[in-house]
Amino acid sequence: MTEPRQARPRRARSVTEMLLSIVLVLEAVLGFFITLTVFGLKALDPFWAFGGGALLCVLLLLTALVLRFPWGMWLGWALQLALILTGIILPTLYVVGAVFVAIWVFCFWKGRQLDRFQAAAAASFRDTDPTTPPTA
Repeated sequence: MTEPRQARPRRARSVTEMLLSIVLVLEAVLGFFITLTVFGLKALDPFWAFGGGALLCVLLLLTALVLRFPWGMWLGWALQLALILTGIILPTLYVVGAVFVAIWVFCFWKGRQLDRFQAAAAASFRDTDPTTPPTA
């Protein structure tokens, strides 16, 4: 009889990585709706509207998977710029892009803050030895 396979433990993700991946997935959904809007308003040829929209959505989703790497974080920032630049097609998208970039910036800032807090808490937990009596 074969032994059951043990599940490999999951890699610990930082709070920043989790928050930013959520934002990128939401932006991919936004990219889908931007695509439909650009097509519906005939702002671009259907080939460019659907091709560019699909490319943006795929890049956003793939970037959510590689945020653990420093270059993945930089790619996320570049895609934020691309999201704002969709306003070239429809000026209203400048506002929509700016709102989502503001969400990205907030999640980046708050995630880093929480990661530092977690690291400090873990370090202080490791430094305390339960067998050592407290000093008065």
